[in-house]
Amino acid sequence: MRDMGHVTTITKNTAMKEYLFIFRGGDDPGMRESPAMMQAHLMKWKHWIDAIAAEGKYITGQPLTTAGKVVYGKKIKITDGPYAEGKEMIGGYFLIKAGSLDEAVEMSKGCPGFEYDGSVEVREIMQVTL
Repeated sequence: MRDMGHVTTITKNTAMKEYLFIFRGGDDPGMRESPAMMQAHLMKWKHWIDAIAAEGKYITGQPLTTAGKVVYGKKIKITDGPYAEGKEMIGGYFLIKAGSLDEAVEMSKGCPGFEYDGSVEVREIMQVTL
């Protein structure tokens, strides 16, 4: 864009942001009984991760065990848990990069956990400078 002999450059912010995928549910109890079924399901996860990584957008991710503790309150109480209903149990997470929340949501649609009625919560990581 020209302005009285000066060149003004307008740039669109294309910086990638970080997003967290929080996986809940999406686990078929029958898979634990069939190693072949479990392997096939794990391969779907691997292919999905590989596709995100091929775009340079996968940072890290891990499944979570069901064991844990919940620490809460001003008086620091600790309870066994988490004991959520199966479909609400957090099973793992990914940290990914995307240009927008909408792009991250589109990426999440490839989650193999949807086959077993799982869900993906997509949250932007807030950048904080201390």
